[in-house]
Parts: sequence; C-alpha cells; structure tokens
Amino acid sequence: MDEFDFLIAGGGTAGCVLAARLSEDPSVSVCLIEAGGSADSAFIRAPLGFAATARLGLHNWSYETVPQAGFGGRRGWQPRGKVLGGSSSINAMVYTRGNPRDYDQWAALGNAGWGWRDVLPYFRAAEHSECFGATELHGSGGPLNVAWLRSPSPLGEAFMQACEQTGLPRIADYNGPRQHGVAPAQVTQKGGERCGAARAYLQPAITRTNLKVITGATIVRVRFEGQRASGLELLTKRGPHTLRARREVILSAGSFGSPAILMRSGLGPAAHLRRHGIEPLRDLPGVGANLQDHPTTVLIQRTSRSDGTLGFSLPGGATLLRAIGQWRRQRSGWITTNVAEVQGFVATDGQHDWPDIQLALCTGIVDDHTRKSHWGHGYTLHITLMRPRSRGAVLLASADPRAAPLIDPAFLSDRDDLERLVRGTRFGYRILQADALAPHRGPMLYPFPHDDDAAAEAFVRAHTDTEYHPVGTCAMGPEGDPQAVVDAWLRVRGVQGLRVVDASVMPRLVTGNTNAPTIMIAEKAARLIRGPQAVATLPVEAQRDSAPV
Repeated sequence: MDEFDFLIAGGGTAGCVLAARLSEDPSVSVCLIEAGGSADSAFIRAPLGFAATARLGLHNWSYETVPQAGFGGRRGWQPRGKVLGGSSSINAMVYTRGNPRDYDQWAALGNAGWGWRDVLPYFRAAEHSECFGATELHGSGGPLNVAWLRSPSPLGEAFMQACEQTGLPRIADYNGPRQHGVAPAQVTQKGGERCGAARAYLQPAITRTNLKVITGATIVRVRFEGQRASGLELLTKRGPHTLRARREVILSAGSFGSPAILMRSGLGPAAHLRRHGIEPLRDLPGVGANLQDHPTTVLIQRTSRSDGTLGFSLPGGATLLRAIGQWRRQRSGWITTNVAEVQGFVATDGQHDWPDIQLALCTGIVDDHTRKSHWGHGYTLHITLMRPRSRGAVLLASADPRAAPLIDPAFLSDRDDLERLVRGTRFGYRILQADALAPHRGPMLYPFPHDDDAAAEAFVRAHTDTEYHPVGTCAMGPEGDPQAVVDAWLRVRGVQGLRVVDASVMPRLVTGNTNAPTIMIAEKAARLIRGPQAVATLPVEAQRDSAPV
C-alpha cells in the first residue's frame, strides 16, 4: 500500500494549486489523483482550442442535468474538465474575482476568515497581473498569469461603445474598485497560450521528488479507520488500488465529484445512501444539497462581416488557416482569442455596488455551447444571472463510481431568477440594437420578442443554460447549520483527517466567473493546512488567518 502524508482526490483547479503549495515543504509527501490525463495538448495550450473540446467532447465529463422544469423539461449540459487542471484547462479563461460583498456575505453567514479583506491577500498571492502590475488590489509574481488578449477583435470596441450608448459606463478594471460597467476581458494566458492551473501551478512542481501524480484513476471512496480518514480506494487501468494518508485526505473533485465521493464513503443524507446500499458513517444532509449555478441566456446576432468574428465561410476558413500559422510562429492572432472578449456587469435593480447580471460578448456564434453549427458569421451575447435564488442538488445515480451523478440545478425554479434574467436580456437586446453595432448587425439567429412579456419569458426558458459555474454542494458553514458540510477550515464535519477544497465549499455564488475564486480557496486552504509558517509568507494583513477560526 502506497503511503503519503497528503492525498488529493482530483487534479483540477484546486487540486493543482494544493499539490504545488503543499509539496513546497520537502518534509511532506503529496499524491495527486486525477481521472483524466495530461494537459499537454494543443487543444489546451492554444486558447481557441477550447471551442473544439466542447464540440468533440475532449477532456470533458460532458454531464447532463436531469430534465429541468424551468426549461420546459429540457436537459441542460454540464461540461466539467476531465484532465489535469480540470475546468481551467477547458474554460474561456476569463479572470474575475467576484464582488467584495460576495465574500463579506460568506463571513456574515458564519464563516470567519472569509470576508473580502481576508481573501484579497490570497487573490494577490496567486496572481501575476500583466494588466495592472502590483497594486492594492492586484498581485505581481504569483503563479497565475493574467493578461490582456494579444489580438482582440475590433468588434469588442464597437460593443463597448454600444454599452456606453445604452447607459453602461466603460471602466478600466472589473476586478477593481468598481464592478458596474464594461471592460475588455482579463484572461489567464501567458505568451499567447492558456495559463490554467496545470501550467501555472502543477507544471513547475511536477519534478519534485515528494510529489506523485496519478492519472486515469477513478476515486471509489474514502477509507476510514474509526472516524478518521485513512486513505483512498481507486480504480486504475491495472485494477483496484489503495492509497494511505498519514495526515489528511483532501477532496478536490469539484461540485459534482466531491459530494459523490463523500456519499460513496458513507457521508451524506442517510436515507439516500441506504437506498444505494451504502451504510452511513455520518448523516450529513448538506452533502450534495445547496447546488447553485449561473444560468445564462444567449442572444445571437448574425453579421455579413468576417473580419471581426469567427464563423464557417470561405473567407473565414482562409482566415483560420492563416491564424493557425500566425499562432505557431508568433503566438498571436485569432487562435489567442478566448472568444468571450468583453465583460460587463449590470445592476438591473439599481444596486450598482453589487450587480446582478454579467454580460459577455462572444466573437462567434455560440449556439448550444458551440455544439450546433451554422453557416456564416455572427456574435453572441451571454446574459448571466449572478446570484440565483434557485437551489438544486447532486445525488448518486448508483453506488458505481463510474456512473454519472444525478445533477439538478433546479434552474429558474425561483420566480425572481426568471424575472431578473428577462430584465437583463432586454437590456442586452438594447445594447445589440445600439448605433455603434449597426455596421456589424445582421438578423438575429433567434429573434428576441422584447416587447411581449409572456413571449420574452418563453424565449428565456428556451435559450438558457449553464454558464459553467456550479458551486455549493459541500458548503462551508458554522457549527449548528444542518446544511454545512465543512467548517471555515474546510474540514468535513463529524470526522477527522478529511477536507474538501474546491468550488463546492462556496456557501453562495460569486458575482462573476468561479475559477479565480476557486484558486483563492485552494491558496488559503494550503496555508491553513501547512500552518503558521506558510501563512507568514503572505502580506501582514493575511497572517491573522493562522489563528483558529
């Protein structure tokens, strides 16, 4: 039986951060276990490659939801990275931290040490900002490179002008002092290539003798000796295998994987576990509950121009071939796009300090997550609800670790979510009709009935799906909260030697994309695990986190 001090179940975003940070201490041994394979692929290194991974199903769990009543019975798609780096290896690379009020809300819910002033040092420690350098809000010298796009589309400037004409101001930095407004996307790229967690954190650490990485392995369950986590059972290409943890087992398998592993290990809602023949070790009703995800509605505009958009056409094909050559030679051009080139944050309710809608201009036709193709060129506006009230759940379909879980985000089950999305979609429609976009504007692929309330609601139900940000299924919370799965140190309640460190611990969704916050969570967790000597490497304002919370 192989023994390590730390076992990390899941080589995604958080797992790569933890593996790198924990193995900085040469006196401990770390093993990282991932179901997928290497991130050394042109589809991952080339930023535009992620559009092909969705279409081809590469490096992807490609989950589906159960039928969604809010979508008229339609199933949603739930892509998750099945590769080292996890979803940071297949996402659109948008770097957003969320809003300071998000984290102050976490703290107000009883999670001491997770307010905005507490977490900002960890964001800064992770970041190397080519955009702004070292400032009060941004970091320099961290592993995660954050840059402007090297070759942005001219459509982005026209869109920002259209936003200004519609009343949304242009700002310099949506991760800065003011989030309400529109700005070019900050992206996790370096030198014209993707800079996900595998490249930023794992790659520099991979040669350490105290770090072992296992790929192609499915986590069956956590092993326990009494109430203490003692190891992991795996299924590998060579058959079953067991690893032993001398200090801790850490689950970093994401908002679907981590609760599923906990449930297969006997930690979860007891009645549900018994239905699948699993004897409960601890009745934890919050495991798999509290699922939150950002629903996004898409408006797709055709255009007769091929100079600023991706598409299927003879001119577009020639442009793409030239772009591939340009990327190979110079790491610039179309292949460096993240597609979602402009980001905006809108307050449809007037709370400009805490916007409720995110806008993302995509420089191509993005229909059904790019899985539906259309001849010609166009651009797409994503209108995303930031803090949905709807709550869903993740449950086991069976005790088989190879079976996909039952995923029910319960999209639009709360009436307020639908009403806000309709308001946001109407605002987005007005932007698309502004004068600045007139030279680019053709007919809408799916016309939006903006002046008919019932038809607008039906449109939103038909053209909404995930923005790929599921969280909350192992939520942190205070003692006495029946839905809390982990405490503020991310330790699983009721047992010893077991933590969860990934997006599933977020008690509430953040106002923006979730990759940067997940990296922050893992940065903080690594220092909590390693203790005061690691916390001392942070700026003074963060060192108080070394005290128990």
